[in-house]
Amino acid sequence: MTDEGDLAGLDAELAADRLDDAELVEAADPGGMLRQVASSAAQVRSAVLACSEVDLSPVTAHGRPRAIVVAGMGGSGIAGDVLDAVCGVGNPVQVVTSHGYQIPGWVGAADLVIAVSCSGSTEETLAAAAEAVRRGAPLVGVGGAGSPLQAIATQAKAPFVPVVSAGMPRSTLWGLSTPLIFIAAQAGVIDVGEDVYEATAAVLEDVSFQCRPTSESFVNPGKSLALDLMGTLPMIWGSSPLAGVAAKRFAAQLNENAKYPGIAGELPEANHNQVVAFDGPFAPGRGLDAESGFPLRLVLLADSGEHPQVARRRAASAELASERGIRVSELTMAGKHPLERFASVVQLIDYATVYLGIASGVDPTPIQIIQELKERIS
Repeated sequence: MTDEGDLAGLDAELAADRLDDAELVEAADPGGMLRQVASSAAQVRSAVLACSEVDLSPVTAHGRPRAIVVAGMGGSGIAGDVLDAVCGVGNPVQVVTSHGYQIPGWVGAADLVIAVSCSGSTEETLAAAAEAVRRGAPLVGVGGAGSPLQAIATQAKAPFVPVVSAGMPRSTLWGLSTPLIFIAAQAGVIDVGEDVYEATAAVLEDVSFQCRPTSESFVNPGKSLALDLMGTLPMIWGSSPLAGVAAKRFAAQLNENAKYPGIAGELPEANHNQVVAFDGPFAPGRGLDAESGFPLRLVLLADSGEHPQVARRRAASAELASERGIRVSELTMAGKHPLERFASVVQLIDYATVYLGIASGVDPTPIQIIQELKERIS
């Protein structure tokens, strides 16, 4: 009789074989999500060019704003979180991401509102942009050309940065995030030069080469990470605000690309709540069996910008997890500038989640249930 361990090993072997067959990978990705992920470096360069062709003086001529509010949802809205993390906790200008129909009540003429929508037609973002105009807050639109969002910006005589979608909003992260960083730099909020954009693009290209579909799983970090995650419940912890955004992105990409659950957290906060799950029913050897769910897997995203005490917490967390039979994966952000470090991990995350979907027999691209939800509330 074959036991559960043998079956798990067999499933992993079949998944690895599937990922190592380039023709099978291509056939399992009819929407071209892997090609969309591979466009990340080009998105950075195209976005910088697009921004340089837009007159941003209406919102940058008066110097730094009191605060920047980014209005956006889903794969577009995370661009605001990226901007906040790149600016850093020590920045005197507050960056707030508004995921909804309204912007904070304190927003006014001293603040800058950036409305971001890949399609340019996201209802929540349109409502937030219109509210910003009514309040007299400076506005910049970032999204699809010829869209309702551009119409709002044009009517308000506000700058608009056109974005060409890579296919899906979630795979246009760099096309949506780069304009926000460019705008903030032009407004004197952060210092980001052309060299940083190019270095970031180079990092994205390097990870894309390592994770290319024709590269076998034993040397392909994207495929290897996907196989490590398969059959587990990933708990993903970032060790800094920047890594925390990457953890949030990881969980969201697991949801959309692999149709798979993921739990995001950030240290030290995760040590005050999520760590207790190490002693629960999803920890191997503590009541978990083959019929009660997937075992936890701890994924740590380490950042050189982490607080020294957080570094100790990260190491201790890995030890505690291992002692309880929970396997641990650690990804380390590499690069000098926060944007480079973010790119080094997020590009790997994007590939791994697509490969996990393919290995599981799931088409990475469709998000049909979101459309069904929209239809039910329209």
